[in-house]
Amino acid sequence: MKLTVVGCSGSFPSKGSACSSYLVEADGFRLLLDMGNGALGELQRHVGLYDLDAIFLSHLHADHCIDMCAYFVVRYYPHGGDRPRPLPVYGPEGTEQRLTAAHGDTPSDRAMGEVFDFHTLKPGSFEIGPFSVRTEKLCHPVDTFGIRVEHGGSSLAYSGDTGTCEALEDLARDVDLFLCEASFVDGKEDIPDLHLNGREAGEAAARAGAHRLVLTHIPPWTDADRNAADARAAYPGPVELAVPGAVYEL
Repeated sequence: MKLTVVGCSGSFPSKGSACSSYLVEADGFRLLLDMGNGALGELQRHVGLYDLDAIFLSHLHADHCIDMCAYFVVRYYPHGGDRPRPLPVYGPEGTEQRLTAAHGDTPSDRAMGEVFDFHTLKPGSFEIGPFSVRTEKLCHPVDTFGIRVEHGGSSLAYSGDTGTCEALEDLARDVDLFLCEASFVDGKEDIPDLHLNGREAGEAAARAGAHRLVLTHIPPWTDADRNAADARAAYPGPVELAVPGAVYEL
């Protein structure tokens, strides 16, 4: 199983990174986790426009899903061939309606459903292609799901956006790689059920027994090195900052 960081900036794109988007591959199957601002352009550095097999949207804030509107155009108006089959998209309740409203000028109210096969997320376990996945509802102002992906004895967990909660640690239990948000700075922002800081991400990884921690979703105005240092003080395993183009073989 291979993980590629497509974009990792939190809240809005930085000068060096698109917003949240992560490509997971195994056995020729490509699963994209989130498609935030700027992700579609960066994605083309790694795969072709029509090479995705499924998309998981953790929640419906723009920095995690808004480039789905541009991707709708790609799939609805294909150049040089027939329209591809509807692509499975796993997202919270109301994903189709949210994307239709965000696009604002689809040919019909049903147009999104003509190119995307929407599946409503609920907590539980199921299969996406060759992957065994488990989703849990996490702590954020809108419906938000974290995901654990397993294949061939390897595993990764992705937090999406969340505050501290037991469900996050359950997803990351003994995971090979924990891709965890760290948007806030310890001692500076203290808003419950919204985001984690570096220390909280490290503590969650430590309690879960994760084997490796990769911090992501750090906004451009946040000191990423400070968050990494705070995570290392709370977690004894390896800590890295996500960077666009980074590849992890699991």
